[in-house]
Amino acid sequence: MKYYLIAGEASGDLHGSNLMKSIKKKDTDAEFRFWGGNLMEAQGGTLVKHYRDLAFMGFAEVIQNLGTILGNIKLCKKDIQDYKPDVLVLIDYPGFNLRIAKFAKSLGIRVVYYISPQLWAWKEGRVEIIKKYVDDMLVILPFEKDFYKKHQVDTHFVGHPLLDAIHNLPDLDTQKFRTENNLTDKEIIALLPGSRKQEVEKMLEIMLSVRPFFPDYQFVIAGAPSLEKEFYEQYVDDQVHFVSNKTYDLLRSSKAALVTSGTATLETALLNVPEVVCYRGSQISYEIAKRLVKHIKYICLVNLIMDKEVVKELIQKELTTDNLKKELSLILSGSDRERILDEYYILRERLGGAGASDEAANIIVE
Repeated sequence: MKYYLIAGEASGDLHGSNLMKSIKKKDTDAEFRFWGGNLMEAQGGTLVKHYRDLAFMGFAEVIQNLGTILGNIKLCKKDIQDYKPDVLVLIDYPGFNLRIAKFAKSLGIRVVYYISPQLWAWKEGRVEIIKKYVDDMLVILPFEKDFYKKHQVDTHFVGHPLLDAIHNLPDLDTQKFRTENNLTDKEIIALLPGSRKQEVEKMLEIMLSVRPFFPDYQFVIAGAPSLEKEFYEQYVDDQVHFVSNKTYDLLRSSKAALVTSGTATLETALLNVPEVVCYRGSQISYEIAKRLVKHIKYICLVNLIMDKEVVKELIQKELTTDNLKKELSLILSGSDRERILDEYYILRERLGGAGASDEAANIIVE
């Protein structure tokens, strides 16, 4: 069969690549055409557009790049029409993908949505679009099934694909990892500042402000595959190092992490690394979001799934050097660290075992 997949960011590229791998086990004649990244490209098929050309962060940036976004939607529609896939698989990225779902449905193409948009947080009205134009909704968070049931939408809970990605990791020789990446013997504090340039610049400035208070540690930046290595050189010095495209290996070698909110917060938890969650957007975007987002208590997936504050969230004005210093100190040793590690065990149980990619592939192929 012919599969057309659309992922608009790094996490979607990861989950899309694992899904493609599972589809190939079920359908040996599978053909792929997709919007995604390097990981999906490695699985074979044709990459139409890289997610680095699709990433616009915040309301202001979206407005500034509206022409480009509309052009991408037009390109995607024409490409689908020309390719005539048997199924369209949409991976999160709702602003773009829900428009494409409507178009594909008008052509009679079966539409599968893998990894739900966070409609339980905001834009709940989009459920009506999913009702009309999505044939199969595959959800990865346990509470999403109940959310959709409330709106009379049937879903399949397949488990979380991050468990697959982590379960399939090879054993790591941490000393070899340090040597290959010119790291010292000091314990590591990992910095995960995001994947978009403007986001990384903003987050690294505040994350690195705590360096003087932790001289016995080395700070290591996880480079995003969407950004050039040269971009990070301005931040590197004797205490700050950089690794590219090795985030999981870095986390597995780290004592603690400072993580920009997003999928990386869950990845860090599933790799058993205590973390402080950081977020600071433009004030305009933040004020707009505050008014649009439904009342939810947390922004971090770990806390949302557990329905309590497992890891500390420092958001906007709370994200200061003093607060970051305090919270980082608490997770490097002591009772807070032990509590977080105990909660991580429960988190993994709630998400189910590995096998989300295979389960999703079974539903899609059948």
